[in-house]
Amino acid sequence: MNDPRPALGPASTLSDASVTRADLESLLARHTEPLVFEACSFDGEDLSGLDLQGAEFRQCSLVETNWLGAKLGETRWLRCRGRQADFQSSSLVDAQFHSCDLNNTEWRRAKLSSTQFQGCKLTGASFVEVSALGCRFTDTLLIGADLRGMSFRKAHLEQLDFSDADLSGCDFREAVFSGGSLRHAQVKLAQFQKTDLRDVDIGGLQLGDAKLFRGALISHAQAAELLAAWGLIVA
Repeated sequence: MNDPRPALGPASTLSDASVTRADLESLLARHTEPLVFEACSFDGEDLSGLDLQGAEFRQCSLVETNWLGAKLGETRWLRCRGRQADFQSSSLVDAQFHSCDLNNTEWRRAKLSSTQFQGCKLTGASFVEVSALGCRFTDTLLIGADLRGMSFRKAHLEQLDFSDADLSGCDFREAVFSGGSLRHAQVKLAQFQKTDLRDVDIGGLQLGDAKLFRGALISHAQAAELLAAWGLIVA
């Protein structure tokens, strides 16, 4: 009689399969080594609470997948698509996301210590109340994302698009921006003391926000743009 359960290939790799919660539970029961998933679909599955530490996901689809409270430490995600996936309260310590589309995902209360996002799309994502010591974003879209209260203190922020993002209460003190955008971001109660903003788009900054940037470093061109936007004329 044929075994209907997904079969793993070399090095515990499962390829080109639609994977259910029952499938994962069976695989985890039979294998102790970290699993590798290639071009697999987890769309819409409830995978809450599962322990997949050290697993690797390559070009997988995670659309609307529920990872609530899952143990995903040291996982690797390469070119995955996960629109509206729910990572709330999950543990992703030392996880790495590369070139993933994670628009409108939910990360509330997730553990993101030393987690890395590189070349990702996180438009509309919510990172409220996350534990994010050492979390790093590089060359990533965070347009309209909710990042309230996150700390980027002394970080080197490379090509991050925070346009229209909610950065209320964020700590950017002594951070250095290399490219990217803060255009029309919400910055209520954010801290920018000694922040190097010379290489980031700060268009749309309101006059009432100016005091938040006291002590920050901007270029002459940026200063002229802001003054013009505020209707001031420099003679």
